Amino acid sequence: MNSPSAESGAPPTEPGPSLSTGGVARLLGVSPTTVRSWERRYGIGPAGHQSGRHRLWAPADIALLQAMCGLTARGVPPAEAARLARQGDARPRPAGGAERPAPAVRESARESGGRSALPLGAVRPECRGLARAAVRLDAPAVQRMLRQVVEELGTVTAWDEVMLPALRAAGRKWAAEGERYVEVEHLLSWHVSTTLRLVAAAAGPAGPVRPVLLACMPGEQHSLPLDAVAAGLTERGLPFRIFGAAVPAGALLEAVRRTGPSAVLLWSQSRPTADRRLALQTAATGWGVRGARARPAVLLAGPGWAGPARPAGTLRPRGLGEALDRLAELMAP
Repeated sequence: MNSPSAESGAPPTEPGPSLSTGGVARLLGVSPTTVRSWERRYGIGPAGHQSGRHRLWAPADIALLQAMCGLTARGVPPAEAARLARQGDARPRPAGGAERPAPAVRESARESGGRSALPLGAVRPECRGLARAAVRLDAPAVQRMLRQVVEELGTVTAWDEVMLPALRAAGRKWAAEGERYVEVEHLLSWHVSTTLRLVAAAAGPAGPVRPVLLACMPGEQHSLPLDAVAAGLTERGLPFRIFGAAVPAGALLEAVRRTGPSAVLLWSQSRPTADRRLALQTAATGWGVRGARARPAVLLAGPGWAGPARPAGTLRPRGLGEALDRLAELMAP
């Protein structure tokens, strides 16, 4: 996948007197096809364009597109975003002038992308905007939106109400349409993981609190939820060690003995990977000198652990927010 800088030979710069359609697309982080489509369908084009000449976008034209990009990123339907951008409104406003939220997420088939749209249902506008960008494989827009929702909403809300619904919808679309939409799900997953890991990478130095270990069960390859836990712990200033997918049983138990964690969170996406015997072994693994040995609390996270037969002495958080709350309690000095 070529980056904007690879195509132009230099990174995008601030708009000068005028830019071509390709230059505008690189500047805004959208595809040239998107820019042309907006011009054709919604009349967002160069004000001074003359027939038979290449389109050159003046700063005022580019500012109009930037306003439209900001609105669609929050889930505003493109036609409404174009209308508001032309009016100079940063956000939709009712007749009385008071600010109101972005338009309702229930859109017509045409505005929500028609048959190519992801099956989202009732979601936040930010989720709908993210889904649109993912379907058109607009990687810069996907990354920009994800970074924005984490900064504005925090990890828990961004994960529960934006990232997870979009990922599930991409999975449903893939299942219904075959391999045609696998690229959408893969692109979205990669950028979600990248965004969460950037948050987790900002973790400060470990303090006196013992860390929490985050690991997938042996054979479990779905590690993206662990990135969300790591990002949430970082926001709370809590230390962690993350081992990712398919951690062998022996390696997991040895890591517990070596690090002496406050807690261990074990992720299982499906029942075949939810090894209750290993969960009990983890809870029984101690560390420290003889006579003063300690053992970790064990949290079983993910749908693989569903069912009434929860191993004795373990915890079963329901969702990211509850998991973070329980870990914060367990790690309190």
